[in-house]
Amino acid sequence: MAGEERLLAFVQQVQIKFDIVRPNQPMPTVPLAAAAIGVEESQIIKSVLFMGTPGTIVLAIACGVSRIDRNRLSVVSGLGELRLADPETVLSSTGFPAGGVSPIGHATRIPVVIDSRVMVQEIVYGGAGSAHSLLRIAPEDIRRLTGATIGEITVEP
Repeated sequence: MAGEERLLAFVQQVQIKFDIVRPNQPMPTVPLAAAAIGVEESQIIKSVLFMGTPGTIVLAIACGVSRIDRNRLSVVSGLGELRLADPETVLSSTGFPAGGVSPIGHATRIPVVIDSRVMVQEIVYGGAGSAHSLLRIAPEDIRRLTGATIGEITVEP
């Protein structure tokens, strides 16, 4: 099942308020994504998979304008030294391709840490399974559906 199809099946099953936004223009950066859908840059979130010791992973969710600090994420997740996951691990663990990772509906159960700055937003837009679509969702739904930990894991750019 393709990423966007996987996500649609999941959100329909859990019955949350959501929308899939497809602006029909490239969104390779946070500023371009925000401009394409007419929202603040702080409302665009990224879902980034990190690997720790062999066999351990954690998904970090942060506002797109912030930089995820691996040391802070390491402390909050308890996983020690972290590095970015390779694209194959991202796809096999999340069910979504790198660049289109959704904050919810993963192929496997993944520990999730959400930066506290995300939680102050009423609505955010994150990956929806492809580089061409975004998921409109409330941060509280992300927390509830993933069992995420909330923490300070970013630094300002």
